[in-house]
Amino acid sequence: MTESSKNLLARFLFQDKGILPTKRLVLLYLLLSLGVTIWVTGTEVSWWYIATINIIVLLLSLVDLFFSPKKTQLHFKRRVTDEMERGLVYPVTIEVSNASAYPIGYQLIDSLPQSFTRPFPLSGTIAHDSAVKITYETTAQIRGKYQLGKLYFRYRSKLGLWEKQTTVEIADSLKVIPDLSETKQYLENAQQFLLYDGLKIRKQRSGVGEFAKIRNYVVGDDPRKINWRQTAKLQAVMTNEYEPEHGKYITILLDCGRMMGAELKKGNRLEKALEAALTVAAAALQKGDYVSLLAFSRDIKVYVPPAKGMDHLQTILQAVYNVSVDAAESNYGAVLQYLEMAQKKRSLLLLFSDVRSFLHEETALVYLQRLRKRHLFFMVGVEDQTLVKRTKAAPVDVQAAMLKSIAQQQQVFKKREKHKWEKQGLQMIEAPEEKLAVTAVSHYIELINQNVL
Repeated sequence: MTESSKNLLARFLFQDKGILPTKRLVLLYLLLSLGVTIWVTGTEVSWWYIATINIIVLLLSLVDLFFSPKKTQLHFKRRVTDEMERGLVYPVTIEVSNASAYPIGYQLIDSLPQSFTRPFPLSGTIAHDSAVKITYETTAQIRGKYQLGKLYFRYRSKLGLWEKQTTVEIADSLKVIPDLSETKQYLENAQQFLLYDGLKIRKQRSGVGEFAKIRNYVVGDDPRKINWRQTAKLQAVMTNEYEPEHGKYITILLDCGRMMGAELKKGNRLEKALEAALTVAAAALQKGDYVSLLAFSRDIKVYVPPAKGMDHLQTILQAVYNVSVDAAESNYGAVLQYLEMAQKKRSLLLLFSDVRSFLHEETALVYLQRLRKRHLFFMVGVEDQTLVKRTKAAPVDVQAAMLKSIAQQQQVFKKREKHKWEKQGLQMIEAPEEKLAVTAVSHYIELINQNVL
């Protein structure tokens, strides 16, 4: 294919500059050709005469181009947010100014990546000497950093015989970050977030924790915490309120290995684990704890040192928003060895990974037994819904019975191995994908309330 033919094809595909005939012109030209052919059928008019008429009509149609704006009379501006959460709908606004004396009809295509929803082409009209805001909605499905570039714009005059096409370069960049809906839900109402899972923020043992404030006594409070001095002074029963000690160290381990790429109802295991990890980080930072995060697969991908304060959540988010699943098995031994050197202070090691593949790692058990002397280990994984359904399925035929038997065998193996790890003091739990964040935060709150750190 020659260079000129490539350019012509790109022009028809909305990818180049130039002019194009509209459907109206093609239809009128076909009707004219048909009429002329019928007229000359019974006459002796030469074909040169017919060709001359067609050329004259084609040249006259080009007059239509003088009733549409020049490309320099059109101005474009794109307005898009710097960050988009994965799976949520965001508006994008294109401002188009028509500085000419002619109204136009237009079609527009924006150069969004293929992983975004693309509601194109957009069409409409713009009056002369005016500007319009063209707004469309899009959703990003894959996290990462993207560059938006060209804007493809076709426009025509009122006659609509020819279309001009222009390509405008507008450089914009945006980040697609994880869905923070659960994190925001927790920050808005922590107790309601946990009640969704049937759990409550439990009170710590009497005399344990830091003094927070003095408040009015309510039914259900521990009578041993009544502040008798304030009660006598204010002539109302007042009680001391305590909260778990601040300044604990929470280390979140995020597995990015091959098994975390398993597809779920919405996204994959890594997506749900990342969203749950950010929710736990927000909960810990809100309570004044130090949070660090380590993402790994075969090697260390990201390590965020421990710090406290809600500003640190943004540091963690910017460090891990674009981590992806690797096509390699996770090297738990190397990660735990690295952690043994990097994290000297006692902390809660919260691992988000695939429980079944982790149970096969005998080398990880050796490192964890050493880490357990200093740290508290807890693992959270996404429950395999397919395995659960196979276990509960009715054995209606031989094949169904075999599948059920294999699924039950897998469940027995998992329970046996989990029991072996738990005897070593290494706790692990699985949760449905829609409750992964709730389960992780609830167990974090429970461990903090028990003052085991």
